[in-house]
Amino acid sequence: MKREIVTLALKEYMPPDCTCAIEDKVRDREGVLDAAVNPVDDVVQVTYDGEKIELSQIKEILERCGYQCEGEMDMPSHAHMKHEHEKAEAHDHHALMERDFRRRFWVVLVLTVPVLLLSPTIQNWFGFTLTFPGARYLLFVLATIITFYGTWPFYRNAAKAVRTGLFDMNVLVSLAVSAGYLFSVGATFVFTAVDFYWEISTLVAVLLLGHWLEMRAVRGTAGALRELVKLIPPTANRIVGDEVEEVPTAEVEVGDLLLVRPGEKVAIDGEVLEGQSGVNEAMITGESKPVAKGEGDQVIGGSLNGEGALRIRVTRTGEETALAQIISLVKEAQGSKPPVQRLADRGAHWLTIVAVAVATSTFIFWLLIGGQTTVFALTLAVTVLVIACPHALGLAIPVVTTISTTLGARNGMLIRNAEATETARRLDVVVFDKTGTLTRGEFGVTDIVTLADWDEDTLLRRVAAVELNSEHVIAKGIVRSAAGAEHAKPLPQATDFQAIPGKGARAVVEGMKLAVGNRALLADLSLSLPDNPRLAELEAQGKTVIYAAADGRLVGAIALADLIREESREAVQALKEMGLQVAMLTGDSRAVADWVAGELDLDIVFAEVRPEQKADKMKELQGQGKVVAMVGDGINDAPALIQADVGIAIGAGTDVAIESADVVLVKNDPRDMVRLIRLSRATMSKMRQNLVWATAYNVVAIPAAAGALQPWGIVLRPEWGALFMSASTVIVAFNALLLRRLDLSRA
Repeated sequence: MKREIVTLALKEYMPPDCTCAIEDKVRDREGVLDAAVNPVDDVVQVTYDGEKIELSQIKEILERCGYQCEGEMDMPSHAHMKHEHEKAEAHDHHALMERDFRRRFWVVLVLTVPVLLLSPTIQNWFGFTLTFPGARYLLFVLATIITFYGTWPFYRNAAKAVRTGLFDMNVLVSLAVSAGYLFSVGATFVFTAVDFYWEISTLVAVLLLGHWLEMRAVRGTAGALRELVKLIPPTANRIVGDEVEEVPTAEVEVGDLLLVRPGEKVAIDGEVLEGQSGVNEAMITGESKPVAKGEGDQVIGGSLNGEGALRIRVTRTGEETALAQIISLVKEAQGSKPPVQRLADRGAHWLTIVAVAVATSTFIFWLLIGGQTTVFALTLAVTVLVIACPHALGLAIPVVTTISTTLGARNGMLIRNAEATETARRLDVVVFDKTGTLTRGEFGVTDIVTLADWDEDTLLRRVAAVELNSEHVIAKGIVRSAAGAEHAKPLPQATDFQAIPGKGARAVVEGMKLAVGNRALLADLSLSLPDNPRLAELEAQGKTVIYAAADGRLVGAIALADLIREESREAVQALKEMGLQVAMLTGDSRAVADWVAGELDLDIVFAEVRPEQKADKMKELQGQGKVVAMVGDGINDAPALIQADVGIAIGAGTDVAIESADVVLVKNDPRDMVRLIRLSRATMSKMRQNLVWATAYNVVAIPAAAGALQPWGIVLRPEWGALFMSASTVIVAFNALLLRRLDLSRA
């Protein structure tokens, strides 16, 4: 099987209550494995077997359903990324529909005023008379214009839905308006009855107002991709010889030299060749503090340069840039669906059918059993059709998903699929890889033991002076720690340096012959270890212990280990406060693992685990009924990431396209795991709130519209039904927008 995933951009707006039926039609085709429509972003993501069906055939299915595709949503290429946001604005169907509904609303509103003044019912209510020859025919003409001009978007989409065997909100609205209009035409020309013109006119006006507000609210939840694309500046300063020329970013190629002046955006990914500055990468990684950049450091296109000028060499363009990869993941996430959304879509689909059945039953009941007039029965039937619009139910989840993935991306958390967000809320255990995740992946000094009259600072500085000449990883760790020590001073001069392979090194420091190394070096010097419990403890913890001897006398020892990140302590504590267990997976010895576990207060430790065994440890935890997240680097940990319920690649930096992970964390900060779970829980909370609201609204609204409150003298008119229906959708969208207030800047 050749499994492929494609995200197609639709050329027009798809009502949220259509998505379920469209997905079913696409899935019914042999070779299609799954289909998911996001009505907020007007995209459909299709997973298919490339050996059984071609992409062109999938597009044909959508076209037969009445939806043209713009083609596969390829990444904005380097050649046109700077124009992508303009094109996106031009193809923003929500914006186009918002403007269309707004224009039609104002026209209909102006025409509705004379309809109300000419309506006999309104005249009777307010006790005035306005009549002249042909008034009823003028009323007919005005109502006809309102009906066909105002309702045309609904009629057009309803006709398309019926042709393809779909039944959506447009069909409900068209049936409601048509029923009232045709009855009124009959009352005007065929039989004697009170017309329905003013009700239909106000209904159309309120429908247009409601959908205008709905489009505006929903559009406010989208737009993430356009904002990301806008990060790339349209021009760059290319260095050619001794000259600096301003060129379109689209013309920049790999290997070009660019000048980034203070306060300018970095045009494209590159490596710093010259200069020092602080670069704000918050829009890419979510890191609020500027990151110091100097020679050899990588810079990300779209980040904001600080106070210094930088010369960079372009290393990536087009789809390979970090921003392009981030946009790709956001598109992938927004085109996916969590299981709860599929349930909501199915409910929206059936709600339309229920509405027609209830409306028909309502009309028959009040006319034949309730003893009411035809106008009364028709009024309630139309109200049922209007008030039961399933937009709120269809949009309850997509608006939250869109905002959630956008919020995550802005904070350096790239969620590949919406299901991962739902699963992260239910986690029982978070498993961290040790090296490079909980620890820094580099040796550093953890303990200093003095055995003579030297203080710790003196011992560290003199040993570092010897090790300064060595290339060994242990030596570099000692030098680095000495340079970063509190009140660090210049290292003393070391002469007559001599490396002793496999044992250590020696040199003359401040007039003393200083030898530093392991136990084997002490044996060469005929020195024995004192009975010191502190030294025994350090070795029992699996730390690397380096001994120092001056002029043949043992003067102290320095212990080194893979340094634990301070962020790890905060992350573990926060996760445990959330009620989760925290585990560590490492190939290191049991002694080292137990030391790290003790320092961080971990719940579960897997030590001496070979890379091919990591996935088995995930299965072991899952076999205990636990929902497991694995946090690793995405390369060595790939099998474990795939096996875990949620696989999380951490510290991706500019390499965010990691196929084995459900979530990619751009920064190497374990606290982002805490932020991810907080985002997941807040997201699922908003989804539940929206579903409860949308469901409760229909449970109450449909019986009320059908006349359940009539014994108490309360009858909902169609225009009120339209207002309630629109309000329910707007409430869902604005409730989702509140998710933006979630503060993810702290763990």
